Amino acid sequence: MSNKNKNILLIVGFLLFVIICYNLAISKTIAQKKQYSNLKKQELLFKNAPKQLSLLRQKEMYYDSLLIKYQLDGSSIQNNLLRTINLFADVNNLKVVNFLEPHHISINELTINTYEFTLEGEYNSINNLIYQLEQITKFGEVINLHFEKKKNFRSGRHYLQARVLVKSFE
Repeated sequence: MSNKNKNILLIVGFLLFVIICYNLAISKTIAQKKQYSNLKKQELLFKNAPKQLSLLRQKEMYYDSLLIKYQLDGSSIQNNLLRTINLFADVNNLKVVNFLEPHHISINELTINTYEFTLEGEYNSINNLIYQLEQITKFGEVINLHFEKKKNFRSGRHYLQARVLVKSFE
């Protein structure tokens, strides 16, 4: 055999040796390393589980307190909004003239509801109700408030009406 053939045979033998070593040892070592890394990640998850459970319970208590604070029970936002408006109207001598069905818009899995209602009464009472809806109960954002002075021709008296649009997200 010539030196050239010996060198070719040596290179082919070396490559065959590397392939056999990879299949028998190195690939199994890499697989074991991946499995070890996955088990370490799972160990960290299980180690932090009691702490995460405690945090989730605290969040649940906080959210429950928010629901109680903002008077949100299991019913819909529309019902809660109407109930809040009626309670405030009874106390502050306001009249709810109408409460229309909400308008729904869906954009990228986000639902925007717009509630429209009309109130009749004094300016300060209407303004206080708007403040309560937007700042205290946080039902949504008042996007339009239209005051209109009207006259009752039978009695000759003037009264104030306000048309309100409230936008909320779901």
